[in-house]
Amino acid sequence: MKQYLIYIICCILGFYANAQQEFHVFSKNDAKTPGSERGDGSLKAPWDLQTALSQTPEVVKPGAVIWLHEGIYNGRFISTLKSLEPNTYVTVSGYKNDKVVLNGNVTSDRDVVLDVKGKQVVFKDFDVTWLGDFSRNETDSNFETSVGIRHLSGENCKFYNLKIYNIPGLGFGSWKHAAGSVIENCMIYNNGYIAKDGKGRGEGIYVQNKSDEVRLIKRNIIFNNYYKGIEVWSAGKNADFQYVKHITLEDNIIFNSGSPSGRFLDNVIVASNDRNGINVASNISVINNVLYHNTQQDNGRIIGDAPALTLGFHKNAPIEDVVVDGNIIVGGYNGLRILEAKTLQFTNNIVHTGIIQIGPTVSNHFRGWNSNGNVIYSRLKQPFRVPKVKDHSLESWTSNFNLDKQSQLIAITNFDLDPVVHLSQHSQHKNKYNLALFNAEGNAITVDFSAYDVAANSGFKLYDVENPEVVLKSGKLSEDLKISVPMQLTKIEKPRHNTKAKKTLSNFGVFMVEFDVEQVEISEDKRKDNAIKRFFKWLGF
Repeated sequence: MKQYLIYIICCILGFYANAQQEFHVFSKNDAKTPGSERGDGSLKAPWDLQTALSQTPEVVKPGAVIWLHEGIYNGRFISTLKSLEPNTYVTVSGYKNDKVVLNGNVTSDRDVVLDVKGKQVVFKDFDVTWLGDFSRNETDSNFETSVGIRHLSGENCKFYNLKIYNIPGLGFGSWKHAAGSVIENCMIYNNGYIAKDGKGRGEGIYVQNKSDEVRLIKRNIIFNNYYKGIEVWSAGKNADFQYVKHITLEDNIIFNSGSPSGRFLDNVIVASNDRNGINVASNISVINNVLYHNTQQDNGRIIGDAPALTLGFHKNAPIEDVVVDGNIIVGGYNGLRILEAKTLQFTNNIVHTGIIQIGPTVSNHFRGWNSNGNVIYSRLKQPFRVPKVKDHSLESWTSNFNLDKQSQLIAITNFDLDPVVHLSQHSQHKNKYNLALFNAEGNAITVDFSAYDVAANSGFKLYDVENPEVVLKSGKLSEDLKISVPMQLTKIEKPRHNTKAKKTLSNFGVFMVEFDVEQVEISEDKRKDNAIKRFFKWLGF
């Protein structure tokens, strides 16, 4: 039996070794080894980026890795890479710790920095942006709009640890024909422009899905985009099929959407504008996200128009089978809007708002709602508002509609959150963590990493995501595995492209912690090594 197992293992290892391929890409402007379309993908003769992204499955086989080496890649690119073997991917990745930047601020007939049309490809560890000077105002004669990443077609592509920023338009378009994709641990910020009507345009993510495979958007940090944070949405009015469905938003931190345009807009909207009632937003899950707007103006008063979450839009297409659970929803006077919802689970959320705006036709669907276990902070005693119909207190809301029996209504002056609002580890890089912290007085907050596999005395660097190029704090992890994070941050200068964006107040902050890679890798290697030793001991070696 053991000999048979050994034979199988050797075959598997041999197959894996033969299947594994590595190719190399350098910028065309690299001083030592410029990439070229005449290269073969080796270190001595590397490809340029567009040549690499155009390779066929016969050349770049399933399981292959295309390494992007340090540099600025000027251009607008199309990826047609694909893997034809089920559950096996081609990977396009920044090389080790190299800084890789795709710069779309070039003269081009194309309107997207990276267009993805392939199948079973992983894109990770690089930046997508516009560098240098460019217009953010549509009325300027030299204005040009662009998209950061457009995933237009293809199945099961994954996007990990990307930074998409300073795009004069949409950050990431994940469209209806791209089935089964994952967007995880990305930072998407400062994207968009001011349109001719004076309003902001350019979301962080715009997502649709006609497939029955779930589109997963997880553990991303999305902020300061000129328009909304994530739109699970279709603006089409006359649909003949459904393509806003099976989408999950989980563990994301989304804040200050719309700030660069001078007004706060939805951090998340889940809805459809279809008048035919066919393209209904359905089977959408919004779970454990932080949806945050600055809660107060400089004078201490609650901000006005600032929706953190909107559910539903047109009465002909009320959302169906939507789950909103465990979220932090912090907005202004209209922080939460439930405009059109047929079947909705709204549970275990913390809501900061003036009113909960309920669409006037929604009451026809209350029998399809499950709303309970929520904590609602408001300055009003009757915050449940059906415009032009009635305002309800929690007691009236519960008695009339049998909802929120285990929910609480608390005066907004008592608003508070757990200091560590969010802490999550990156799935691809175990040494990186996302943090969202809150302290009403702006005092430093201690974060405990004892639940994670990080050793005492590991070196760390702490970044404020709103100033991501500057190390806010560095040092060694203490023996008790805790880090003290300062909340009274120095305000950063206004970005050159915008004068309206506001830094978050000192009571709320979003950070990224990066531990020494070597320390984490040693710990991981020990665990793997011990597992291998135990296995071969079982085999009798």
